[in-house]
Amino acid sequence: MSTLWTRAELEEATGGRFLPTTGSSSTADKPANIADYGAVTGISIDTRTLAPGDLFIALTGDTSDGHAHVQAALDKGAACAMVHTAHGLNDPRILVVSNTMVGLQQLALAARARFAGKVVAITGSVGKTTTKDMLRLCLSANGRTHASVASYNNHWGVPLTLARLPRDAAFCISEIGMNHPGEILPLARMVRPDVAVISTIGSAHLGHMGSLDAIAAEKASLITTLPAGGIAVVPDDAHGASFFASAAQAAHATLWTAGTNPASTAHMDHLRAEASGTRFTAHIAGVDVAVHVPAPGLHLARNALAALAACAALGVDVPKAAAALQAFAPGKGRGALSHIAGGAVTLLDESYNASSASIRAALDVLHHLDAARRIAILGDMRELGDFSTAEHAALAQPAATSADLVFCCGPHMKTLFDALPPARQGAWADNAAALAPLVCAALRAGDAVLVKGSLGSRMRDVITALENLDSVEPA
Repeated sequence: MSTLWTRAELEEATGGRFLPTTGSSSTADKPANIADYGAVTGISIDTRTLAPGDLFIALTGDTSDGHAHVQAALDKGAACAMVHTAHGLNDPRILVVSNTMVGLQQLALAARARFAGKVVAITGSVGKTTTKDMLRLCLSANGRTHASVASYNNHWGVPLTLARLPRDAAFCISEIGMNHPGEILPLARMVRPDVAVISTIGSAHLGHMGSLDAIAAEKASLITTLPAGGIAVVPDDAHGASFFASAAQAAHATLWTAGTNPASTAHMDHLRAEASGTRFTAHIAGVDVAVHVPAPGLHLARNALAALAACAALGVDVPKAAAALQAFAPGKGRGALSHIAGGAVTLLDESYNASSASIRAALDVLHHLDAARRIAILGDMRELGDFSTAEHAALAQPAATSADLVFCCGPHMKTLFDALPPARQGAWADNAAALAPLVCAALRAGDAVLVKGSLGSRMRDVITALENLDSVEPA
């Protein structure tokens, strides 16, 4: 693997210093050239996933302190460790900085400053990670692409993504999220995108934000960090168009819209959602291309269109990018399809998170699946505050339309469950663990099952129970 950071670069970027080599008992196997000792090929903040050659950064959180795992990291093969307390360690692989979180941020800024490629930042109420995963496929067909892992989109995930950025990559994709006002702008200033993508504006975090206007304004702050002439790709039907326009004007950037409106910069038609996948024709800045996403869902078509629009904004080959989408597969908890109970039941795993918009989208996918019965298992949506009752109740109609039977858990989903027609009511339980056996007992061969809820609803408990089923009763 190529060197990501040298010893000298780590010191220069962070202002920290490695412990001296004199008198160390840990230097017997170090290279003769001490400048090469501690050369880094990756970065880790978790010893469970650390690889030999990684820089281990000992971050301190509310309930954990990475400093307690420094020796374990070194024993596992870490090239070096960044700390702000040496804890008596006497090892030239220890880089001491004033604060490890600040040190991570400084590495991120240094990596971005030296990067000669193009950067795309993605935010949105839902669809960020899926759009990022699609864009990674598209750009990888056109050059070496680095992208954030999983949903690394917060105050440590964004700088970690940048700090891991290979200097010779052609493209970098950073996902940026938020829960509260004012969180996107400092992260966006760190990323300094050439292209900004907003996937959706929805009610996620409505309890913290207070209104859709506030959510749109927060997302639009990403656009203000574009360089003059940069391009922002936004949905053509999203709430907050005026915020996007104002942000683009302030940055002297160009605003592209994407969706089904023929007047949009990127638009799609001939849209077909089937159990085997989603097909459409994309028209982007004068380029027409047939697109096939091998996973069902109209929302995936919108994510794919946004990814292709970002490719066009970067000037890469759009047809080649579209062809790369043939390899797309939804991630675990984000729409992955599998067969359980000896192949008798189809499972649509949407358990990672939930909002009103994403539940509606998932229900639409369930509706298109081939099945004898379609069953929805829904957990609470969180962070909705005073809007929770109305948001949950509004999902009763689409749930009853898409599912033959609905199971719910959590105090907020009780509102939806009670609003369902009796014939659609499966069962309600206080939590996912209590609901799981009720669902398992009700399943029959030929069923298709959707599981969705906010992360805090622990819908993985239901997924685990379903995946452990050996068989179900005949239809």
